[in-house]
Amino acid sequence: MASLLGRENECTSSNQPLVCLADYEKEAKARLPSMAKVYYFTGAGEERSLRENKDAFSRFLLRWRVLRGVGSVDLSTSLLGRRVSMPIGISPTAAHGLAHSDAEIGTARASQCCGTVMTLSTFSTSGLEEVARSQKPGAVRWFQLYMGNDRRFAENLVRSAELHGYSAIVLTIDCPASGKRLEQARSELVLPKHLRLVNFERHALVGRKVGDRVGFGEASKALSLERLSWETVAWLKSTTTLPIVIKGVMTADDARLAVEHGVQGVWVSNHGARQVDTTPASIEALPEVLAAVGGRCEVYVDGGVRCGTDVLKALALGANAVFVGRPVLWGLACGGQAGVQNVLEILRNELSLAMMLMGCRSTSDLAPSLVVHQNRYRAHL
Repeated sequence: MASLLGRENECTSSNQPLVCLADYEKEAKARLPSMAKVYYFTGAGEERSLRENKDAFSRFLLRWRVLRGVGSVDLSTSLLGRRVSMPIGISPTAAHGLAHSDAEIGTARASQCCGTVMTLSTFSTSGLEEVARSQKPGAVRWFQLYMGNDRRFAENLVRSAELHGYSAIVLTIDCPASGKRLEQARSELVLPKHLRLVNFERHALVGRKVGDRVGFGEASKALSLERLSWETVAWLKSTTTLPIVIKGVMTADDARLAVEHGVQGVWVSNHGARQVDTTPASIEALPEVLAAVGGRCEVYVDGGVRCGTDVLKALALGANAVFVGRPVLWGLACGGQAGVQNVLEILRNELSLAMMLMGCRSTSDLAPSLVVHQNRYRAHL
């Protein structure tokens, strides 16, 4: 498929075309201001988990099937009852306005153009209402919620999400406090004056008036809930009829508890390796979570996805969908809405090609037997 970007944006400064996510990563590093680069690219601690999120995919090997008469490949699927064109969605990431003036509105429009789901962050620089209005009817969008001690603030956000057509609430549960990110500690993130954390200002934290400017530090502190518990999930379920997905599950024990508490989705994620260093990669935690869930709710995964075969591996292991965060920001930095579309289309085309080569017509043909950990082969050496 031809690039969706204009000639000016589809090439690097050295006039090389951007044809894969690694190209976008490199070009985004060259284009982003230093503050945004630190915020988007860094991880917790010594960043071992940040590297592992990506490297772990290479330890899973593909076992193709042949003579299957594949013909065309159908990537479409359903997520929480809504049809999407492919099992690749957009993870919640903060402050898209740091990457490009299109901000979250550009990301949302790109998501709809590609027929998939976007998850909007509480820490967005475009309000959840504006993002909803920027999309045409039929768009699939979820809202990611951070829970702090101010339940009135959380309930206001949920009500607005319901009113503006968001079809699920994604509760991030892995942030009782912010992880230590060394590069961020050396250079505090301060939003430029033209950018604002709109959701915080419009729905007003306790002690604040509507419209008061709220900085990253204040917002993060307000939403750090040291006593976050399963009671929080029960409260949220009592507050909304929307499906609830909990994001940040990395163990079988927590996956079982999630199902027992009636959530509709479990999202395997180590928060882009931004919380605790030396955790397993998300893809390595996926199998035990899937086994614990046992098909009783949908399971998603993000972290370290850089190509279509990464997506295929996660789907074959049993994930209902794979989400990407940083690559979307790279696309946004390189070309706004069109850059995000191109990143998503690169992943779509790579996944489609990989499935054809693997002998799979649709996602229903994917199975764990198509993926094996490299240790299986090394054990025979």
